[in-house]
Amino acid sequence: MVESEIAERIAARRAELDELEDQLVKQLDQVRAELDELAVAERVWQRMAEQLAAETAAAAQPTAQVAGRPVLLVPHRGPGVAEDALPPEYQKILTVVRRAGAPVATRQVGEALGLEVTVRGRLEPTVGEAVQARRARLAAQLAPSNSVICA
Repeated sequence: MVESEIAERIAARRAELDELEDQLVKQLDQVRAELDELAVAERVWQRMAEQLAAETAAAAQPTAQVAGRPVLLVPHRGPGVAEDALPPEYQKILTVVRRAGAPVATRQVGEALGLEVTVRGRLEPTVGEAVQARRARLAAQLAPSNSVICA
């Protein structure tokens, strides 16, 4: 009798554990499915956050074309607007000017920012030079020649 009672208890416990195992397998499947959904949601959220950051950065740094090159426009500043609103390049310029403590030439700012600061030669004469050249040509045409005409 003791053996049959032990066998029944073992069989009952085995049935309980089998049922618990089935429940746990179902719960594990549900947990895994939810984890997969969360992973997808995180990827979508990350992508949207990156797009929003890119759009915000593009809107914060308006550009224009100057001589065929894009340049940043300086945003309008009003009372209470911090320098952080300026693009990083402009913040660097302000830092260079502050460090100098006096008026700074454009060339000095360019050098401090690591830009090429060579001076290009003039390609065309100024208006004054062109007028002078024209006058000189006219004067040469009207001046009496030093040659003697013999008759």
